[in-house]
Amino acid sequence: MCSHPPKLLIVERLDSNGLTEQEFLNRYHPGDYPRPSVTADVVVLALPSASSSATQTTRHDLPHVLLIRRGAHPYIGHWALPGGFVNPDETVGAAARRELEEEAGIQPENLVQLFTFSTPGRDPRTWIITVAHMAIVTDEHLAVRAGDDAEDAQWFAIATSRRNDVVDITLTHADLRLSTRLWQTGTMAQAPDGEAYAILTNDGLAFDHAKIIACALQKLGMLD
Repeated sequence: MCSHPPKLLIVERLDSNGLTEQEFLNRYHPGDYPRPSVTADVVVLALPSASSSATQTTRHDLPHVLLIRRGAHPYIGHWALPGGFVNPDETVGAAARRELEEEAGIQPENLVQLFTFSTPGRDPRTWIITVAHMAIVTDEHLAVRAGDDAEDAQWFAIATSRRNDVVDITLTHADLRLSTRLWQTGTMAQAPDGEAYAILTNDGLAFDHAKIIACALQKLGMLD
């Protein structure tokens, strides 16, 4: 009597060209197919503390978003969300944390993925897909410093208004005022490709970052 169970004979399947998986991988050339670049952008929001006055609204009582001023093309001199390209040896989450540290000098703990934005032509350089992230900090922790290719890093107060499906977002810091008007085409749940908003006008913000900010505000129920 055999004391050991019989070994199963595993027959590797061949593809339609008669290749094993290893043979297929040996012949595979990634350059034969179009490939996007991938970036990670981060919406860092500072929310007012519970001690803020409920009877008088000041800029300090408004939510703030962290923006960096770009020091390189494209959109040189424009304000943008912190972010950059994902390196081959890191995840998109690791890239988001690295870019925040390099460009703004902060490391929030509660970083989460927000949405993937993949509209063709969203970046003038090439085909670039970005995985947007979001982090919430309290307004007691607002110290930032610009670094890497960012000329400046500042917190901008967020004011919003809505008329039907048209949303206006105004971002202010000292004498700087950035404004964007968006048309809301659906909710994030209804727009799995990230196209919950279309930009109608945009003054001072780079790329499609107005959409990303709007989606973050919608996720927090701040654009209802």
